[in-house]
Amino acid sequence: MVVSLERDPCGVASAVELRQVLQRVGPRSCPLQYNFHLHTRCSDGQMDPVDLAEQARRHGLKGLAITDHHTLKGYKQARAHLDRPDDPILWPGIEITANLLGCEVHILGYGFDPTAGVLDPFAQGEQVPGLSAAEAIQAIQAAGGLAVLAHPFRYWLPAEEIVPAAAELGIDGLEVYYAYKNPEIWFPSPEVTEKAEELAETYGLLKTCGTDSHGPSILRRI
Repeated sequence: MVVSLERDPCGVASAVELRQVLQRVGPRSCPLQYNFHLHTRCSDGQMDPVDLAEQARRHGLKGLAITDHHTLKGYKQARAHLDRPDDPILWPGIEITANLLGCEVHILGYGFDPTAGVLDPFAQGEQVPGLSAAEAIQAIQAAGGLAVLAHPFRYWLPAEEIVPAAAELGIDGLEVYYAYKNPEIWFPSPEVTEKAEELAETYGLLKTCGTDSHGPSILRRI
C-alpha cells in the first residue's frame, strides 16, 4: 500500500499521516527509509541541522524526525532546508525528559503543531525539574502529536514495568527498533527486539525506529 503524504501550507506533515507510516515500520525501515530519532548540535548532537537534512536527502530517506532534547531549533532549521517537492518528509519532533515510576525516562514527541503554546515550557533548551511522564505525554497530545517512549531497555527499571505504566498514561507508541550496543552498521538489537515487539503488541502501541544519532552521521548513534 502506498500512502500519499501531504504537507500543510506551512510545510508540516501531520500526526495522522505519521500514524499511517508507523503502522508499516519494521526492523529494516531504519536507517535508509525512516529515522525517527536524530539529534543536532542544537542539543547534544554533533550534526548541523542543515547537514543532517542534506544527509537525509542524499541517502534517499522517505521521512525523518529531529528529536533534539527540549528544543525545536534544529527541526526549524532543517525544515527550511528541505524545500524540494521530492525531499523527505520531516515531522516535528522533540525529546522530553520526564519521571515515570521514579525513573527518568525520555518521551519522544512527533507530528505535533510546532507553534502550539502548550509545548513551550518543554522547548526552552533545558530539562524541566519534576516533570512527570503524564505531563509530557499530555502536552504532546494536546499539541496534536504522538507521544512515544524512547529506548525502553535503557532504563534502570525493566521495560516490563516501564512500558505498561506508560501505556496506562495513554502513550501512543514505543521505540521498538533500536541498536543498544551502537554497532557500526546500524541494526536493531536482536536480544531485545522481539520483547519490544511483544510489548508494543500487548499494549496496542505504535512501533517506531531510530538511530538516536548524536555523532556526525544519521546512519548510526555515535
